Amino acid sequence: VHLAESGGGLVQAGGSLRLSCASSGSSFNLYTMGWFRQAPGKDHQLIVAAIGRNGGNTEYADSVKGRFTISRDNAKNEVYLQMNDLRPEDTAVYYCAAQFTPLASDTSALPLASYEYRYWGQGTQVTVSS
Repeated sequence: VHLAESGGGLVQAGGSLRLSCASSGSSFNLYTMGWFRQAPGKDHQLIVAAIGRNGGNTEYADSVKGRFTISRDNAKNEVYLQMNDLRPEDTAVYYCAAQFTPLASDTSALPLASYEYRYWGQGTQVTVSS
């Protein structure tokens, strides 16, 4: 599985960005997808949002609830992260990640830790100026 993020950039505080992640390969609908971010000076990625195979369940980090929305289009093999009301503390490299979960249902708990995801994109930089 190859993942490629796009849509990052420089935006002023209060602005919006939409990140996209395109997945190669087949059976995209068998993967749970997540967005993580790594802030400047930090050596680890933290969950931003995750979405189940069918898009029926989602989870968000407390810091982005009400501002960010994760969605997916299984027909296009893509997952998105709509980011509104951006803040300087949202500045980070954002990564798309995938984990093969063929038996997961809409009521299954979503993986929220980076070690639970096997496949990762290269990341896209998001910078929010104050």
